[in-house]
Amino acid sequence: MDLQTGSMEGLLKCSAVNYVPLTPISFLERAANAFRGRTSIIDGTSVKYNWEETYDRCIKLASALSELGISRGDMVATLARNVYAMQELHFAVPMAGAVICTLNTRHDSAMLSVLLKHSDTKVIFVDQHLLQLAQGALDILANEKVTPPLLVVISESNNSYHTIVNSNSYEYESLLESGNSEFSVRWPTSEFDPISVNYTSGTTSRPKGVVYSHRGAYLNTIATFLLHEMSSWPVYLWTVPTFHCNGWCLTWGLAALGGTSICLRQVYPKNIFENIAEHKVTHMSGAPTVLNMLVNSPVSDRKPLPHSVNIMTGGSPPPPQIISKMEELGFRVHHLYGLTETYGPGTYCLWRPEWDSLPPNEKYKLKARQGVQHLCSEAVDVMDPLTMEKVPEDGKTIGEIMFRGNTVMSEYLKDEEATKEAFKGGWFHSGDLAVKHPDGYIEVKDRLKDIVISGGENISTVEVERVLYSHPAIFETAVVARPDNHWGQTPCAFVKLKDGSNASDQEIINFCRDNLPHYMAPRTVIFQDLPKTSTGKIQKFILREKARALGSLC
Repeated sequence: MDLQTGSMEGLLKCSAVNYVPLTPISFLERAANAFRGRTSIIDGTSVKYNWEETYDRCIKLASALSELGISRGDMVATLARNVYAMQELHFAVPMAGAVICTLNTRHDSAMLSVLLKHSDTKVIFVDQHLLQLAQGALDILANEKVTPPLLVVISESNNSYHTIVNSNSYEYESLLESGNSEFSVRWPTSEFDPISVNYTSGTTSRPKGVVYSHRGAYLNTIATFLLHEMSSWPVYLWTVPTFHCNGWCLTWGLAALGGTSICLRQVYPKNIFENIAEHKVTHMSGAPTVLNMLVNSPVSDRKPLPHSVNIMTGGSPPPPQIISKMEELGFRVHHLYGLTETYGPGTYCLWRPEWDSLPPNEKYKLKARQGVQHLCSEAVDVMDPLTMEKVPEDGKTIGEIMFRGNTVMSEYLKDEEATKEAFKGGWFHSGDLAVKHPDGYIEVKDRLKDIVISGGENISTVEVERVLYSHPAIFETAVVARPDNHWGQTPCAFVKLKDGSNASDQEIINFCRDNLPHYMAPRTVIFQDLPKTSTGKIQKFILREKARALGSLC
């Protein structure tokens, strides 16, 4: 190549010497060599493997899938909690050339049947404890004259599953052991080949399957462990579901660093503190509701942290008060923001050293912002969705967060119309409303569908919730719009009080009026448990329906 003219003459372009498709499954092959005897997975008291063993097991599992007839591009689904098999399947399925589809364990059988049909799943791996749920979905497919996928049951490690449900049923360990350890990995032919499908919001009539590529997964994996400040040999506690954005891409990332996965099947404060103490956990992740659960846990459930533990939080804006209390407990909070369509993390609140000297209230308000794009994202900005112009960096003008680059999804599976709509104007439209501050940091104000419009004024439910969380009696809260014949809409607060605490609806309304402009204060307060997704995000669509059913106050 002539460096002055840029001529490519004589250059061996894209040969095996200087180009291979990027894929996160390459991390595992390296881990088997570089980290060999380092522990890769711990699940309870009876499952413990090192990286060399994990690599061998994944090779055999990929081989077994091939023997079941799985070909390039076929869909292989999972329905499981954070069990060791989920770690292995994230490598073995793409090593067989297939696409992994991790299904939400909170779906009912009807929804699961829709997703299995929509994705053309050929094989489904099911946690033994979720077998009845999966079997219900398979029965629905059979009744619809749809060929159901082959079933592989993931047994409890100390309680092997022997009962064959039907002739198309297998047991995980037996299937794995049937594989050939000399199997040749089916590397992607293109780094844009799909590696996974993650279903996000949608309806039974129009499910939305987000397609990830090998390239995007590789790059976002690197970005995620960098923003989590992981170095070699981290010990990671799985409090985020591995089915959510492929565990924020850390199912693959831990192999890159020789880390140890500590599987956690039930996310309770006592379990979390015990595992941190026992395994010397260095990193974990969780939605703000998980953080809230930890800071409000009984003292009897807690154990002293062996060292500062890095915790990554995202999914919804964390109240500054919760961040403050977490750091008092010894956790170091990293705040990220993203969507399923951005492979999970897309931005993070990059901490600046000069902020360390700020008063606590100011410091934690800064940390609650969504921050700046991560290393592997081409561009993230706040824009007017109509004009596609950037909003001024004044911390006041609201626009929509938009993404562009290698870590944006490939498409919505089988939905060209929805993909075109999401990519309108050459950017991915997040649906999240935000401002951009003079320092370039983004701060989410609300979901487009969650904003309350009262008397022509836009009310950020996030700002109202932030004030509510500062009330000493409130454990958790969510604010939605309630119809109003005069104002159009007014804020309606759903509140769960802390155990042993008391507060009336009027007391809470007055508290908000003392700390907010009066028009932003809730006019309705409803006391109840808040519905949540399996990742801990509050399901506002359920609360919106309930508020809508209440009708107008006047």
